[in-house]
Amino acid sequence: MTNDDAIEIAARAVDLAIGAGAQNAQATFSVSQRFHVEARDATVSKLERSAGSNVHLRLWKDGRRVAVSSSDLNSQHLRAAIVGALDQLRYVAQDPFAGPPDEFGRFAGDLSLVDPAVSSRDDAERIEDVLALERAIRAADPRIVNSSGSHYSDAVSTIGLASSNDFRGAYTATRASRSTAPLAEESGSKRTAHYGTAGCFMRDLEDPAVVGAVAARRAVEMFGARKPPTMRAPVIFERDVAAAVLDDVFSAVAASNVAVGNSWLAERIGERVGSELVTIIDDGTLPGRLGSAPFDGEGIATRRTPVFESGVLRTFLYDTYYARKLGARTTGNSAGGGIGANNFYLEPGRGSLAELIGSTRRGVLVLDTIGFATEHATGTYSRGARGFMIENGELAYPIDEFTVAGDFAEMLSGVDGVASDLRFDSTTVAPSFRVAEMTISGN
Repeated sequence: MTNDDAIEIAARAVDLAIGAGAQNAQATFSVSQRFHVEARDATVSKLERSAGSNVHLRLWKDGRRVAVSSSDLNSQHLRAAIVGALDQLRYVAQDPFAGPPDEFGRFAGDLSLVDPAVSSRDDAERIEDVLALERAIRAADPRIVNSSGSHYSDAVSTIGLASSNDFRGAYTATRASRSTAPLAEESGSKRTAHYGTAGCFMRDLEDPAVVGAVAARRAVEMFGARKPPTMRAPVIFERDVAAAVLDDVFSAVAASNVAVGNSWLAERIGERVGSELVTIIDDGTLPGRLGSAPFDGEGIATRRTPVFESGVLRTFLYDTYYARKLGARTTGNSAGGGIGANNFYLEPGRGSLAELIGSTRRGVLVLDTIGFATEHATGTYSRGARGFMIENGELAYPIDEFTVAGDFAEMLSGVDGVASDLRFDSTTVAPSFRVAEMTISGN
């Protein structure tokens, strides 16, 4: 399907909505071709190919808004769904902030979101990826006895958006990923781990041998782990865990949470919250990145938005609705039904993770976290974790069954080291970083 085809389908849905009585309407049409294969040892355990399409409409009338989605593109059936949705507006309260965007646009540069190598891959190549992952984890260490599965996935997706205010736009993007989850066993004890890689382009993916070796090392290195002592100490978050921490920060800067008082950052625009090393950007205009697009979910041009600059909170992230509610301007972060990240990332430092460890006299390296214990309104952070004890700048021994806890404001202000290992393998990413002091609850 071409971009023009996607625009035509979205525009037809808008025309149906206006004809059915909506005062304003937006339609997003999406279509994806997906492939997924899973293997365990030398056996392909799952093979899926799918093609799916969907149209999602946002309808406004008399200060009220309703949404409806359908995978049935038959005009008669779609119109019936729209009429039914408009009928439900009588149960919806009027909202002075409801309404379509006042501005539209698209990023004018070349975002380079399509890799022909993704769609042109032979199925045998795709299957070989997962078999190679399974071979790699087993070759890495004899203690790898099984896996929860090795996976390869790819997709080619086209998005078309049309508005009754005359916006028309579409784009196509590709993505691919490899991952594996080995199971290791030693003296009756079992350990699991996971590692993966993803990107818009095949060239951005790590080789199956590398993915398998990293995953296997993560599994076997935790044998003999013990609880660390309870203490206050520096904590290094390895980049995958650092990304999860940044995801919590994103929740705090999303205007939808700020507006209802569910953010510890409310009323703090212009304040220094983090250290000089904390510069956090949201950027939907990075070429070839998974979170990039020429426009957001409501037809607003994507842009580069500095959220924190050298520790100072500069802005929240908005869609049209919450920008109106909070007296701001949209930052192009609509996900079509909420606020979402484009490419949300902590700017990297210069040194490596190894150098960050080497400069830590005594502390903890966190490689994985467990559970959900972030309180966004107060900024309290607490997670079960596993990783390594650091002594005299070296990894001393593996540790698990401990909790790492702190306050987000103290964590960001306490960032005293940022590594250079940033990889754009998701929409929210971060390099490894160190917090000067946190509470470790162990023995």
